[in-house]
Amino acid sequence: MADAIDRFMEEVEPYLIDQRRKRHRYPEIGFAEYVTTYELSVQLAGTGLALYFGTDLLKSDERMGVPDGQFLEQQERRALDYGVPDEFMQRMKGGHTGLAAVLDTGRPGPNFAYRFDIDALPIDEDATSQHVPAELAFRSQVPGMMHACGHDGHAAIGLGLAKYLAREKGSLRGTYTILFQPAEEGGRGAKAVVEKGWLDKVDYFLSGHVGIHDLPSGTVAAAASRFLASSKLNAKFTGKSAHSGLEPNAGRNALLAGASAALHLHGIARHKDGATRVNVGTFQAGTGRNIIADQALMEIETRGETNELDEYMQENALRILEASAAMHGVELEIEHMGRAISADADLEFAKTVERACATSQLNIVPHLPIGASEDVTYMMERVRKQGGQATFMIFASPLPAGHHHPRFDYEEQALSAGLETLIRATDHLQKEDGEHERVAD
Repeated sequence: MADAIDRFMEEVEPYLIDQRRKRHRYPEIGFAEYVTTYELSVQLAGTGLALYFGTDLLKSDERMGVPDGQFLEQQERRALDYGVPDEFMQRMKGGHTGLAAVLDTGRPGPNFAYRFDIDALPIDEDATSQHVPAELAFRSQVPGMMHACGHDGHAAIGLGLAKYLAREKGSLRGTYTILFQPAEEGGRGAKAVVEKGWLDKVDYFLSGHVGIHDLPSGTVAAAASRFLASSKLNAKFTGKSAHSGLEPNAGRNALLAGASAALHLHGIARHKDGATRVNVGTFQAGTGRNIIADQALMEIETRGETNELDEYMQENALRILEASAAMHGVELEIEHMGRAISADADLEFAKTVERACATSQLNIVPHLPIGASEDVTYMMERVRKQGGQATFMIFASPLPAGHHHPRFDYEEQALSAGLETLIRATDHLQKEDGEHERVAD
């Protein structure tokens, strides 16, 4: 016989799919998720959850890699044209996107927190019929932006969780905080949420990611391991322009400085103690074929299996950037655009998730490696430092293309698997906490 959670999952599945597809049609990149934030608030209206956004969610000066003012103004005008009310927009101006939804039951109990990232990527989505979102007409409608990492699904899962909490609030104890975080891509948004205090005094923190592993839908890793620390840098070289034929000796070539740096950055020796990565993602320089380039801009990232290994990569990257600038007589300016720290999987806490789902149809595995960076680690670290428990799960799915690819997609059954896991874990933890309290009394 189906239990109450099974019945809820049957009811909510069409809603999850609908919300995922709506988010997918209108992707927005980090700190410009104006329409997304507003639409989430519309869905949460009437649930009884208190909503917080703007500077109530984020500590403004802890944001990293905020887009320039011109871009943000353009995106704000677009959101107003879409229909976001001016009063709502004023609270988000300048890249203060995302929101928190809080259910305080008024009854003593544990403090739960959940995180769902909501940003997209600057990618043109595939338009061929082999790509399911194109075939089923929910492909991105925003040129140059795409949900190519599953955050559309994360937002949908968060909304589904809010529906469940609102429905069951009469029988719940404690406080439940759902964080719809902006700007996960590039490791730019989580720290601003953490420093605002949202993860303080949290007993249980649960989050997760769709995809990652190409496995049957319904496969859920109770914990993710092998998070890579990562740092995002912009390097700007400033030289002196000159006529390349008439007086090349008068110029100082920023393009050559950048090119030299790009080659040597990829030559940094990998470390014996674990995985290390470096990537020059973009390189823009020069204005004409007969002009010595006086400007060059590079976007770079480093990664390491531990914070120490990422620091090793950063130190060597900075050494190479500085040497390349000096070799060509140009100035160098470094801007730190984002960061994610490494974290250890909380395998003991993950066992609770396994126990909670033992009677379900889900295929729960103890843990799977993520092998990438995620700024959710800032949240996990804060919770653990204050005595709470935290896990980050993987909601696996067959993947026709990898993450950050124009044809990235996943099976929508993974959304139901993710939501069911979160609900069952919450239900189990609340009952377990209640048993401990009764024993203590």
